[in-house]
Order: sequence, then C-alpha cells, then structure tokens
Amino acid sequence: MQKLFKEKVFEIVKKIPKGKTLTYKEVARRAGSPNASRAVGSILKTNFNPKIPCHRVIRSDGIAGEYNRGRKEKLRKLKEEGAL
Repeated sequence: MQKLFKEKVFEIVKKIPKGKTLTYKEVARRAGSPNASRAVGSILKTNFNPKIPCHRVIRSDGIAGEYNRGRKEKLRKLKEEGAL
C-alpha cells in the first residue's frame, strides 16, 4: 500500500538530525512531489508530535519560516541545536 504524502513528509522530517535543516522544497522533493512545498508547510503546521522536529524545516531563502509553536520558539530551538 502506498504511503500518503503526509506520512512521507513526517517520515522525512523525523530523520533530520539535530543541528541540520531541510527546506520545505527539499522535503517535498524527497516525498515525491517537488512542487508541493506549500503543502509541506500546511502539513507541518498540524504536527504537535515532539518526535517529528518540524522546526528543522526552513524556507529556501534561509529564513526560518513559520512554526506552530511560534517563530521565536523555532529560532530558539534552531540556535540551541546549532543550526543557525
């Protein structure tokens, strides 16, 4: 049975190591839909599972982007992990 796009996104994001980031576009590409970066953002917005580090997904221009726990918290976590 084929995995849903949402499941693929969560699986990819779960594997981003501490101190590293991926762009929304790269996550979409790895999930098999290279033009679905906005969909990746929408999916990650619904994530409240601490085992899925969605704060490690950033915009292609290097800006952190949104986070469902607030932008300040995303920046704090990325700095703490050495990703910024």
